[in-house]
Amino acid sequence: MNTIFSINGPVVKVRDTKDFSMLEMVYVGEKRLIGEVIGISSEETTIQVYESTTGLKPGEPVEGSGMPMSATLGPGILTNIFDGIERPLKKLEELSGAFIAEGANVPALDTSKRFEVTVTVEVGDRLEGGQIFATCPETPVIEHRSMVPPNVCGEVVWTAKNGWYRITDKIAELKTDDGKTVTLTLAQKWPIKKSRPFKERLPISMPLVTGQRVIDTIAPIAKGGTAAVPGGFGTGKTMTQHQLAKWCDADIIVYIGCGERGNEMTQVLEEFSELVDPRTGKSLTDRTVLIANTSNMPVAAREASIYTGITLAEYYRDMGYHIAIMADSTSRWAEALREISGRLEEMPAEEGFPAYLPSRISEFYERAGYVETLSGKEGSVSIIGAVSPQGSDFSEPVTQNTKRFVRCFWALDKSLAYARHYPAINWNDSYSEYIDDLADYYGEKVSPDFLAYRQRIANILHEENKLMEIVKLIGSDVLPEDQKLVIEIARVVRVGFLQQNAYHKDDTYVPLEKQFNMMGIILELYDRCAEAVSRGVTVSAVTATGLFEKVIKMKYDIPNDKPQLFKDLAEEISKQVSVLETEVI
Repeated sequence: MNTIFSINGPVVKVRDTKDFSMLEMVYVGEKRLIGEVIGISSEETTIQVYESTTGLKPGEPVEGSGMPMSATLGPGILTNIFDGIERPLKKLEELSGAFIAEGANVPALDTSKRFEVTVTVEVGDRLEGGQIFATCPETPVIEHRSMVPPNVCGEVVWTAKNGWYRITDKIAELKTDDGKTVTLTLAQKWPIKKSRPFKERLPISMPLVTGQRVIDTIAPIAKGGTAAVPGGFGTGKTMTQHQLAKWCDADIIVYIGCGERGNEMTQVLEEFSELVDPRTGKSLTDRTVLIANTSNMPVAAREASIYTGITLAEYYRDMGYHIAIMADSTSRWAEALREISGRLEEMPAEEGFPAYLPSRISEFYERAGYVETLSGKEGSVSIIGAVSPQGSDFSEPVTQNTKRFVRCFWALDKSLAYARHYPAINWNDSYSEYIDDLADYYGEKVSPDFLAYRQRIANILHEENKLMEIVKLIGSDVLPEDQKLVIEIARVVRVGFLQQNAYHKDDTYVPLEKQFNMMGIILELYDRCAEAVSRGVTVSAVTATGLFEKVIKMKYDIPNDKPQLFKDLAEEISKQVSVLETEVI
């Protein structure tokens, strides 16, 4: 029998054994704590334990499972709340109260609940890995499509009748090419650190529409893309992710609370259960799965939570759904890597993080993508990872390495957050590399002028940034009128376009068409005023008309479903500026 030789926090070592394989899931101690083999040498095997090792003693048994650390995939994932190793928190609470007991052996999915299953294959059909053999309504808004495990193929020799079944019940039988019989149930297991296969990675061409103007227009993310949301304490990372979870046009949301404060995670759980899904009118939890791994939970499970979340997302992607993952925050995950690396006595790299930090971050973000699934459907996984650099220092290793592997960077700004400018995304420090990929979509679905308008808006903000350096030194009075106009128009862009009110019914979510019309009005105001200024009209005279304030308020005054009102506003701008030009003449 294999027994514990040494214990160092979550790191346990076993001497003189060759019974375990790399990344095998093991049961540690009398309480059968869940662990994973992370190192093997001729003298010892190193295991990281995903539960609290308090009370564990040398000499207690260690037992192998013969399989890697895996997630259980099947109906019942959605609406559920799991810990980092996919144990349902509600069941754990029933078992041990408010605090999770060590060695709590609870199945990931409810094995007693029945689902109304429709079998979609017949005897004699040939099935390949990833093909769908049964469906059931998992929630009122999501149909669960049960798939053949990716590494299995064969001919259907038996099927169950349509009816109500548990996830462990036999639904079909396959005879494989080598003559073996494989039983298909509604549930399957998959190793969390191995990405699920797909037929082909497709080019990215569609935006993940969020309804947030600073994102959709200035720094858009694509479906199947990756984005980082770095920001210091209090800059609104979690609130930005909440807004994206509620409004982005993904079919399913996977929210990973990785190492966040317990009270903050409680707030997430309570808010998500109260939110009404704007797409369906039902509860948002009907298409959401939450993975809660708070800062007081075992540190090793924090590392596992990221992989558990991405595995669940890939599973639903393979059904043909578009998934958005909110990982809050990857910095806490990196801190867990650093702590375990220290206990393993590995050579530290920059700021004590392990030398393999960049490769771990890249492995995670590389599992995003827009793909053709094994069943011939299209699906995507988009990853939005929050980063919490200490003291808002974006030069620290986690932010810098994340920046290397994501194509969209939404830099949160403390000064904007303190000025109550939300989302507090700094337009000068943020960028998106997806703009060229999405050009055809914007041109066909919104307007051929969309990206031209966006570029002009970005140029105005860039020009303002340069002018403000001069203003800080010598004041704005010495600037020529055309530069004063740039500063005024940039204020309209900042306050009227980039700033958004999550509590206003028309401003919390803004469709792309309205975003385009708003840019059009701002540029119309700029062009007409620039014309007037060239003819001798002063910027102060234009300001006195109240046009700038009226354009700022258009986000509230013009409802999302009445785009025709933009034409009226454009006519009013033209009329009032013409009056000013007449007075000068």
